[in-house]
Amino acid sequence: MRRVTLIPGDGIGPEIVEACRRIIEAAGAKIEWEVQRAGAEVMEEYGTPLPTHVLDSIRANKVAMKGPITTPVGSGFRSINVALRKELDLYANLRPARSMEGVRSPYKDIDLVVVRENTEDLYAGIERQVDEDTAESVKLITRGASERICRFAFEYARREGRRKVTAVHKANILKFTDGLFLEVARKVAQEYPDIEFEDRIVDNMAMQLVQKPHIYDVLVLPNLYGDIISDLCAGLVGGLGVAPSANIGEDIQVFEPVHGSAPKYTGMNKVNPTAQILTGVLMLHHIGEEEAARRIYQATAAVIAEGKTVTYDLGGEAGTSEMADAVIARL
Repeated sequence: MRRVTLIPGDGIGPEIVEACRRIIEAAGAKIEWEVQRAGAEVMEEYGTPLPTHVLDSIRANKVAMKGPITTPVGSGFRSINVALRKELDLYANLRPARSMEGVRSPYKDIDLVVVRENTEDLYAGIERQVDEDTAESVKLITRGASERICRFAFEYARREGRRKVTAVHKANILKFTDGLFLEVARKVAQEYPDIEFEDRIVDNMAMQLVQKPHIYDVLVLPNLYGDIISDLCAGLVGGLGVAPSANIGEDIQVFEPVHGSAPKYTGMNKVNPTAQILTGVLMLHHIGEEEAARRIYQATAAVIAEGKTVTYDLGGEAGTSEMADAVIARL
């Protein structure tokens, strides 16, 4: 039995997490959940949206699944997700983008994986107000973090049987920062002769992903480009409602959907649970529950392809829990 920290989140989080939990249990995965609360709802009780005991639980269990969390205004956190990544050194953000029949998109047969560096670059928010009319932000790229994320991308590609890794950068202009990232990527690539390697300038990459996404496989990017390009890739397969993700460290992993907490839909049993379900599939794959992961993915794909018991954004009239019931019935 594997113990997993479960953070329901807030807004729509508890509804989609409950849907995912029921499906995982129906698939027979051997998991013991340790439920921990975080986000806006615990501010009054603990004075912080991310209490120490939540972090302690994740550190102890090594694996967590969470729903979307609202960062309270004035809490001292820019983002609870960013705080989690920093506190637990979750240096790699893994975001698969895979087409599913029945999800509206102008593309078919997309199968991309974005590997985003999670700890530095402009996204780290190292900035200051120079004077009343000037603000400054620091773009920090280090050899160590670049090597770690590039090696992760190649190891992932090798382990998952992927054929190619593409490093994405702006080294033609940012010759020191992105230049260092590209230099490291090229050096790491030499250690993986079985994996094809190429690099692309980020603006050209955006265009190529719209024109010919099928020629790409695994993309590895610095933090800010990774944030932007991963949303573009989600758009290729139908949007954030079907976009899972994982934040991965050396020995700790936190799995979460990409989308936000959508407070206006709280308690309405309305939103699409697919991103959370696919996030659960990612988690099961990671902890070795391969059979449960495979069955849940196939059942979810079948329900969406059929189109009868799906949520409004997928063209149906079912609620969150009814769609989960349909997936369980398929199992």
